[in-house]
Amino acid sequence: MRKGKKSTCLWIALLLCTGIPAFAQDAAADAKGAEQAMMDYLDGFYEGDTAKIIRSVLPEVAKYGYWKDEKTGKYSGEAMSFQEMLNYANRVKERKRFPKPDAPKKVELFEVQDQTACGKVTAWWGTDYILLGKYDGKWKIVQVLWQGPLG
Repeated sequence: MRKGKKSTCLWIALLLCTGIPAFAQDAAADAKGAEQAMMDYLDGFYEGDTAKIIRSVLPEVAKYGYWKDEKTGKYSGEAMSFQEMLNYANRVKERKRFPKPDAPKKVELFEVQDQTACGKVTAWWGTDYILLGKYDGKWKIVQVLWQGPLG
């Protein structure tokens, strides 16, 4: 191998070795940030903490959900605005109506890309499918589609 080709290969190998760890760190930080946004959303409702909702949810959020009427067995649906999320969290705190300690509380991250992520939150009220975006380096929930418990 010629000297010029050998040094080029060495430089490429060096760049690959130093670039991959940085990419892996960014991916891990993105995953952690997206998971934390979903956990803040869940805790915001569970704890009545509006600061966590503000930190994790885009004010222009689109949230829509379905629940089953116990008498008719039919599903109904309704949107919930950002302000309604804050109002709900405030009512939880004011009334001290926190979920039971054994209430479902699970966050699952399905996929993270540079700018978008998706996941699932399981809570006492049912299942929320979450779409997130990165805004100024911070993960925010952009859309939520939920369904009440199946039981």
